[in-house]
Amino acid sequence: MKAVGYRHSLPISEESSLVDMELPYPSPAGRDLLVRVCAVSVNPVDAKIRLGAQPQNGEHRVLGWDASGIVEAVGLEATLFKPGDAVFYAGAIDRPGTNAELHLVDERLVGPKPKSLSHAEAAALPLTAITAWETLFDRLDVRKPVPGAANAVLIIGGAGGVGSIAIQLARQLTELTVIATASRAETNAWVTALGAHHVLDHSRPLASQMNALAMRPPAFVFSTTQTNHHFEDIVQLIAPQGRFALIDDPDPFDVRKLKRKSVSLHWELMFTRSMFKTDDMGNQHELLAQVSELVDAGRLKSTIAVNLGTINATNLRRAHLLIEGGKSKGKIILEGF
Repeated sequence: MKAVGYRHSLPISEESSLVDMELPYPSPAGRDLLVRVCAVSVNPVDAKIRLGAQPQNGEHRVLGWDASGIVEAVGLEATLFKPGDAVFYAGAIDRPGTNAELHLVDERLVGPKPKSLSHAEAAALPLTAITAWETLFDRLDVRKPVPGAANAVLIIGGAGGVGSIAIQLARQLTELTVIATASRAETNAWVTALGAHHVLDHSRPLASQMNALAMRPPAFVFSTTQTNHHFEDIVQLIAPQGRFALIDDPDPFDVRKLKRKSVSLHWELMFTRSMFKTDDMGNQHELLAQVSELVDAGRLKSTIAVNLGTINATNLRRAHLLIEGGKSKGKIILEGF
């Protein structure tokens, strides 16, 4: 089968940083599904793994986690899907990725593809939807108010993939006031269209801009990017007893500064459940099923921003370059082989 992977961790400017390859066809066992991949999206984690995880002993690694496709076959223990079903999912970080014609994935991580979306549109959603959902509802527990705080969430990096779906989930499933950050006219317009009540400029100090809104300090802060750059502002602007979550990999910062306000700190990694085979691993199947229903009901929309065409090494290098540039909004999609 056709696939795209790498054998050496190299800068994306190197032609051999991602290469086309032919690999054996995989077979499903246990609760695995064998999915024919129709479309994928590219996430920051793809670039981080490519640069930070060197394959050993001349082996290769196939990247990619988001996918939308058709079930070709199922393992003997699989019960949630059957051949011919259209699905979407974000997979597991410790297994081969989705940049391949055929892909094995545990059914507990898979949801039914929204019927109203194309495969390309659907592929934009799983990883970011899971990350945003788990952050808002499992980590920050935004349905539980903070006494005396504004029932509001500040989403730092609102135009990125995770921020784009977090804005929508907060608007559609909660009564939160949604404050997002963006620094350019096009990203400001993007987050406003997604439903943000207020937009702050993350190229300028956030605490003073928050004060200018003349509202109580927000109960929740969700940082998707540049957390170490914004940390001092977060300490200033968040409400006492507030809850702060992050998903990036910042340089070390002094968490003791959160103590005075008794602010709780929450990490989110959507691969935790699959890496550790937690008892609630199937929550991601249920979560994606709910996302699919919300999309088909017209309450959520795909965050696809650009389609780079066929899934091949050349186009994936273009996608990684855009991701590493840090200026993209929404999601980058590729489809078909």
